[in-house]
Amino acid sequence: MKYLFAISLGLASASASPTTLQKRADPQGIDVSDYQTDIDWSSVASSGVTFAYIKATEGTGYTSPQFSGQYEGASNAGIIRGAYHFAHPDESDGATQASYFVSNGGGWTADGITLPGALDIEYNPSGAECYGLSAADMVTWVMDFSNTYQSSTGRYPVIYTTTDWWTTCTGNSATFAANSPLWLADYASSVGTLPAGWEYETFWQYADSGSNPGDQDYFNGDAAGLKAIASG
Repeated sequence: MKYLFAISLGLASASASPTTLQKRADPQGIDVSDYQTDIDWSSVASSGVTFAYIKATEGTGYTSPQFSGQYEGASNAGIIRGAYHFAHPDESDGATQASYFVSNGGGWTADGITLPGALDIEYNPSGAECYGLSAADMVTWVMDFSNTYQSSTGRYPVIYTTTDWWTTCTGNSATFAANSPLWLADYASSVGTLPAGWEYETFWQYADSGSNPGDQDYFNGDAAGLKAIASG
């Protein structure tokens, strides 16, 4: 499959020249959480995975006990990695959760191996689908998270969501497409309709299981582009 290369995000920057990454179209990735234990990261890397998102935090009271080991394991295996935060807009405001995320592993450094932190905002696992917020209030919540994260790290967060949830709970807001890369969850043979404003997905979570641990992902570009998004 071919996807629109995310040039407007600077992913084709000439200054980003990968040294150890193998060039391939649509680099493969995974995302994992505390549900995945004892990951053999060397085997994961050998299977062709070049990037990983790892759950760090949830709400303002949970840090994954697996995060440090997973993050270090991915790093040691030469995998470009980043952290993600599972949002709970019903617990506290976006700024508070962004600060909690940054303080517990979700920061970013322009080192070529760290992906921008990701905001995982999706269906409520234990309550109202939109966490009791109106569409306008949800947009405000995401904006507070995004701006706080950017102020702390210098990067806007990647936004992970589904088109259905985003349409239902933000009114299909196009507010964030100019700054935040889209990580779309869509378990299908091809990427479907994108949320408003985004012309392409930067990451695509295409399956919730596969030959490697966790969920299965693609990066929309090549190895040089993946390296560039981790370099700022």
